[in-house]
Amino acid sequence: MSKKRILITGQGSYVGTNFIEWISQWPEMYEVEELSVRGEDWKKKDFSSYDSILHVAGIAHVSTDPKMEEQYYKVNRDLTIEVAEYAKRNDVKQFIFMSSIIVYGDSNSDKTVIDRNTVPKPSNFYGNSKLQAEEGLKLLESKDFKVAVVRPPMIYGKNSKGNYPKLAKAAKILPVFPDYENQRSMLHIDNLNEFLRLMVENEERGIFFPQNKEYVKTTEMVRIIAGVHGRKIMFTKIFNSFLKLLVGKLKVVNKVFGNFVYEKNMSEYKKNYEIRKFNESIKVTESRES
Repeated sequence: MSKKRILITGQGSYVGTNFIEWISQWPEMYEVEELSVRGEDWKKKDFSSYDSILHVAGIAHVSTDPKMEEQYYKVNRDLTIEVAEYAKRNDVKQFIFMSSIIVYGDSNSDKTVIDRNTVPKPSNFYGNSKLQAEEGLKLLESKDFKVAVVRPPMIYGKNSKGNYPKLAKAAKILPVFPDYENQRSMLHIDNLNEFLRLMVENEERGIFFPQNKEYVKTTEMVRIIAGVHGRKIMFTKIFNSFLKLLVGKLKVVNKVFGNFVYEKNMSEYKKNYEIRKFNESIKVTESRES
């Protein structure tokens, strides 16, 4: 059986770097390379020997600076479509695009569940640039050029960026933390890696919504992180009425205590990719070994 050849477009990304490490468990099955798509030099690369392109290049952090808007569309939308067009011309059979749950907007105070009928409604130009990239890719899809769009929720793991390390830091230093009811969909990096491997293996096309099996309550996550480090935190509901007023209105509070979940059955796949349960994933993330 010949190896599947995968090209990651976007060098040094969190997802790409971890995927390379994950896929190295099967050296007889997969061959992976990564390529920087900054500038114009990438266009000299012959894509024709690759079975799949995993496109992870993009601006990931959410910015509200209007000066950044043009750059978001240039990188997240225009570059994505340009790389896909080039891959199609080079007879690559599959293009996997890392989109985001952010195409549905922001978390909020309601326990609204995103399902397959939920219409994407971005609330910022990061989300909109991702959605417009998806729409451009749809136009390129054909019988011989499969497009798989992956819309993960918050990705976390060792050395991840974003909200998780901030919460982990809070769990290590705060003596008190709010006991507030909320639900988040999350995705550990190993679960995402296995999901992406299966996307390549099964030559998938379509839109996919991978997530951990369990929804996450922020309070419970902080408790588990603290426990891994041998700490006990006091949890209190005293701030809840105040937080309830701020969720959906104040961005920093919304990110921590808002609700943002996918319906569970839309994340099911024919093979199991959820190889780490939530408690174990926190232990792996917080372990001191590299």
